Amino acid sequence: MSEHAESSRGSVVSILALVVALVAVGVAVWALVKEPSAPSGSAESSKSSSVFTGNTTDDPKASVCEAFTLVRNGVQLNTNLAPAGGPSDVTGVLAVAANARISLIDGGQYLMARLQPDTPAELADPVRKFANQLMDIGARSVAGIANADPDQASRLKDADATSAQITNLCK
Repeated sequence: MSEHAESSRGSVVSILALVVALVAVGVAVWALVKEPSAPSGSAESSKSSSVFTGNTTDDPKASVCEAFTLVRNGVQLNTNLAPAGGPSDVTGVLAVAANARISLIDGGQYLMARLQPDTPAELADPVRKFANQLMDIGARSVAGIANADPDQASRLKDADATSAQITNLCK
């Protein structure tokens, strides 16, 4: 196969990866701003702060701690990835950044959706706080605000502190 054909095939794959990453970010942002719907007339429709969509368990603390660990690990993994082609791989850099943003925004939404109404307040409050911190960081990242920005750096530091608090509560 000619070098030109391989180069153009690589370009097509890179462009497709970029398009998929951008679509995923768009879907994540849409999901972030979309209001959750609750059945009309239900107790849930009167509780605007409750978006629980999981299955209730006998141990809401263990359930939310499991969800927290899953989200924390996913965020840690996806925000520390390096593009396979190195820093000069523009498409790879964009794809890695998109995955990091998705893990932040979707991680926050997942935590909120798995927070059972009967979770003890001493755990539920920091989990809600952490979920919102993740979504705030992710939304600002989507808007192009870098981690080096002083306000964004402060958000990251606060989220780390909240994460450590939840880790201690989940022991």
